Amino acid sequence: MAVILLGFMGAGKTTVSQHIDRPFYDMDTIIEEKIGMSISDFFAKEGEAAFRKLESQTLEELLQLEGDYIISTGGGVVLSEKNRDLLRQNRKDNVLLAASFEVLYERIKQDRIFQRPLFLNNSKEDFHGIYERRMMLYEGLSDVIINTDHRTPEEVARIIRCI
Repeated sequence: MAVILLGFMGAGKTTVSQHIDRPFYDMDTIIEEKIGMSISDFFAKEGEAAFRKLESQTLEELLQLEGDYIISTGGGVVLSEKNRDLLRQNRKDNVLLAASFEVLYERIKQDRIFQRPLFLNNSKEDFHGIYERRMMLYEGLSDVIINTDHRTPEEVARIIRCI
């Protein structure tokens, strides 16, 4: 069974996954390995439509694997109708890692490792609008919602292990 972690950037999908003793697939990492460049470079070179197609192919491939494992999705995975259909087929095992906008904003602002173009290229107000639109999609596709505002990655992982 695939437990799929959904959530906005900075919610803790990748970090939490590292604390769960199951095979773990980070979609962004897999895609970057396939394309041989960063996702932001691919976006700039090929465009969002090409990226979303590749993202859908990757999600579909991962959902065909056998056994118990964790998939950490990119924050924009819910933007594609095809991806939403694939996620609906995984009902009961979609987990939303949610955090308040202010907590996410501070996490992303302080992150020196991952410089996210969507964050860097939008005002705080525009970024909040993106957050709101995506949260509605995440919530509609999620079976379990875990607020990560005041929980450690280990605490969140412990909750997920019980699913």
